[in-house]
Amino acid sequence: MNYIPLEQYKQAWVFRHKDLPITPEDLALIKPMTEARAANVWCTFISNENDHPDFFTDKDWPGQKGSWSQSVDWEKAWENEEIHLPAELLAHLDWDNNTVVYFCLSRGNVIETRWDVFKRCWQNFLFMSDGVILLGKKRQQVAQFMATGQVKLGQKPPQ
Repeated sequence: MNYIPLEQYKQAWVFRHKDLPITPEDLALIKPMTEARAANVWCTFISNENDHPDFFTDKDWPGQKGSWSQSVDWEKAWENEEIHLPAELLAHLDWDNNTVVYFCLSRGNVIETRWDVFKRCWQNFLFMSDGVILLGKKRQQVAQFMATGQVKLGQKPPQ
């Protein structure tokens, strides 16, 4: 089994927030991974060395300054309850709506969904913005959402 039911996910409250309702169809496509599956995704795409963004070093690609090309503000759009993600982020992550995305919080905590679902529910996801990395399956573009309200835009190295 690769996923746990959303209602058993320890941070499921972000997807049940009364001011940010999510349709049942979208909820069905928000899939928290089991700890083992999350660790596999994290080690494959993020880091074999460190289990949380707080601990990245220059041995991890997210810890290397060259991985990131720019930083933009996401928090202003979030606080203003804007429907869309910031334009710079959408331009950088120019993915098809059906692209599988991984919202990577830590080695044991990864959520899988689709890009269109993330775009509709981004405000819910970003209650968890402490260095989380968003990447698309078979895509090089990445984003790292920081608790400072900034999102770093960059490229991950080829696998």
